[in-house]
Parts: sequence; C-alpha cells; structure tokens
Amino acid sequence: MYTLQAMQCPYCLNPKSRVVDKRNIAELRAIRRRRECLACKRRFTTYERATLGNIRVQKKDGRLEPFSREKLVTGFLKACEKRPVSAKRIDKAVDEIEAELRAADVAVVPTNIVGSLVTERLKSLDKIAYVRFVSVYREFRDLRSFESEIRRLKQAH
Repeated sequence: MYTLQAMQCPYCLNPKSRVVDKRNIAELRAIRRRRECLACKRRFTTYERATLGNIRVQKKDGRLEPFSREKLVTGFLKACEKRPVSAKRIDKAVDEIEAELRAADVAVVPTNIVGSLVTERLKSLDKIAYVRFVSVYREFRDLRSFESEIRRLKQAH
C-alpha cells in the first residue's frame, strides 16, 4: 500500500508520507493510520474521526461557539493533571460525550449540559479530578463549597 498524504511528519515537518497500515478503531469511532515519512523514514500514527462541526455550544452569556473536542480534552487534561488517569480513558470519556451529543440531534447545546456530561465522566474516572473540575465549573468561592461537595461524594459511596 503506497499512497501520498498531506499529513505533516511530526519529526521533520515534511508534508509527504505513506500509509503503511490502516485499522478501524471501533471503540474510538476512528481510523488509525500508521504512516512513514518519505523524507526521514520515521513512522508516526494519525487518527481520523468524524467531528461535530454542526453542533454549537451556547455559553452562559448567550454567545454561540462551535463544539470543540479539543476544548473538552483540554478540560479533562487539566482536571486529571498528575492523577492516574490515562489518555486512553480521557479519550473514551470524550468519545462518550460526543456520542451523547450526536444522539441528541440538536443544533445548539447549552454549556451547562456539556459541563454536566463532563462532571459525570470525571466522577467515575477520578474523584480528585472531579472535585478540581467542579470547583472551577461551579465557581466555588470558599472552603465550605469544597467541603459540601466532598461530603456529597462520600455519601454517594
């Protein structure tokens, strides 16, 4: 299999590579491509997946923004920083949220719905990451807010 692609090599930045292996990754709803750079001969992996380009997120102030998987991943990464949560588990959580939004079949999703979906997933991934996220998302202003959230978590277990 030898096809030229316009995928830039992460090592030498050459825009030409060939696909040496291609696989469907069902759980990620993606296509995994193993590529070889035509210049430096190093190999790297790319993933192709459908995006939710037509869904827009309505912010608290009423503004509309296109849905961004990258923003979702960034939020998870910040919450899970220095926690034992793998990138694979974060990707799976983001995939689940995307699938839920896709299944809802709506053009505009309020930011609080997206935030609720994130908190659900974080609660099952890592309790510390969950508390980090909700402290920012719900704008905790004092220690009492943290204490009551931790009390709710303990009662749920």
